[in-house]
Order: sequence, then structure tokens, then C-alpha cells
Amino acid sequence: MKSIEVIDGKVALHEAEMPLVGPYDILIKVKSTAVNRADLMQKKGLYPPPPGASEILGLECSGIVDAVGKKVTSRRVGDEVCALLAGGGYAEYVACPEFQAIPKPTNLNWEEASSLPEVYATCWLNLFIEGNLTNNNKVLFHAGASGIGTAGIQLCKAFNCESFVTAGNEEKIKYCMNLGASGGAVRGDKMFSEVQSWVPEGFDIILDPVGANYFEDNLKMLGLEGRLIIIGLMGGMEANINLGHLMMKRQRIIGSTIRARSEELKKIVMNELHEKVWPFIESNQIKPVIHEVLDISETEKAHQIMEDNQNIGKLVLSLG
Repeated sequence: MKSIEVIDGKVALHEAEMPLVGPYDILIKVKSTAVNRADLMQKKGLYPPPPGASEILGLECSGIVDAVGKKVTSRRVGDEVCALLAGGGYAEYVACPEFQAIPKPTNLNWEEASSLPEVYATCWLNLFIEGNLTNNNKVLFHAGASGIGTAGIQLCKAFNCESFVTAGNEEKIKYCMNLGASGGAVRGDKMFSEVQSWVPEGFDIILDPVGANYFEDNLKMLGLEGRLIIIGLMGGMEANINLGHLMMKRQRIIGSTIRARSEELKKIVMNELHEKVWPFIESNQIKPVIHEVLDISETEKAHQIMEDNQNIGKLVLSLG
């Protein structure tokens, strides 16, 4: 099968062996996959796949079930699915545990469906399971125009919460506001004072892919019993912390990734997405946000667009 391989820090199409299908796995003929910042990190050697996962890039896909393991009970050959993967999505075929694949929303095409699993699973895990999001909570998304940001804004709106964002330029802020965010600030020196003025009592949840550079300011903006959820380290790994401030406000700091989580937790997340979020998608209340669809042979171009922070929403790779 054809797959994308990393050679000398660049990606290109090459031949690869077909994935092995375990007794509880399904084999998916991939129609489309999507780019995540974790792919760029893995390409640079900074984010290796979990033990036993495919070395091929790609954390999500849409496609058709081509084969099933002997003990699979929930999926059949021919099912149209989209799947959360630990790796292997940048290829013609990928194997994954059966419960990490859920039915493709009937109103979406393959490219749209492939843009959903990673960002919505990440948002659901961090907002609802880790962050205990409840009605009328106020949430701040850094990198609000990213795939996770645009998904999170829509989830907050659907579940009666208010969202705010920071982003790299006015175009991205405007897009986020049109999507449902209540306020937005362009990244820069005055960003945190502007953000804090919107919610003087402090945010209930801050979802942050930046890390160290934003850490102290994030804690200042977090409200009583607020949750700071760190999902990336684009701004470094080491930061200072005021423990007194943390204790007095009873705040929580949560570090979170989804890729290396247990199959059981991923099963819970995907089942809850199918049950609670897919109806919003199929009624068009939540819509995929796609910056551009490129052919799988243009993977390097897609990566460069993300490296340059040009995208609003997802970059999708089609396999035809």
C-alpha cells in the first residue's frame, strides 16, 4: 500500500506493508485523513508514537471497513466510519481497535468526516471529562482558530457555555467570533490584560496548547476552582508557579494528551461523541471547519501551511 514516510525531515509517498489486524481490530480503507500539530512534532522526532502504534503519521481518518478481526462485534465490512488513531492515518489502509471507529455522519463527505475525530475527541476529553464543563461555564481557548479551537467554540455554544479566544491575527479573531466566541484578542503584549477584562471573576476553564510562555498569566486569569488544561508545549516546558495563588483559588492544573491514553478511555470518548455530539453535526448545528483539502501527495505543503500558522481550522489530505 501507499503511505507517507518521513525521510530526512521531509515527507513523501512510499510503499509500505499492510497493517496487521488483531482480533479486536478493524482494517479501514482510508478515504481521507487530516493534519494535526502532533504530526509535525513526530516528523521532527519530538513526539514518538506509543508502544505498538504505527510509525506512520496520522491520528485520524475516514473510510470504509475492509476487514474485521475474529472478535470484533460492533463493525462490519462495508461500514462507513471515521476513526481516532494512535498512528497510521497517512496511508491507504490503517488498522485500529473497533471502538475507536464510529459511524461517519451521514450528511458529511469523506474529507469533512476525517477532520472530526482528533479535535472533537481532544475537546470532549479535556472539556467534559478532565474539565467537568457545565452550563454557563466561561472557557478560554488559546489558538482559537486551530482545529481544536474551532471545534471547542462550537461545543461550548451547543452545550450552553460561553467561549473566548486568542489568535494570531484579526482575520482569525473575526472567524472565531462568527463561529460563536464572545470575545477575541490578537496575540501580543496587551493580550492578557484585554482577555482578563472580559471575565474579571476569572475563567472556569482555559484550554492551552502553548505551555510555559502563557502559564503564569493563565493562572492569573483562572477563576475560583478554575481548571487550566495544558494540551501542548509550543511555548516551552518550564515555568514558575505561585503556589499560594493556586491554593487560595483552589485551582487545578491538568496536563493532557489523548494519543497515549488507554483503549478503554478512547472507547468512552468516541462512544460519547457518537451519542452526544454527532446529533449536533448531523443537524448542521456543529460544522467541520476546513482550511483546505489537499491530495495526500501534497502532505509536505499541508505541513508547511500549519508550520506557518496560516490555517483556520483543519488541513485535510484526500486519498481519493
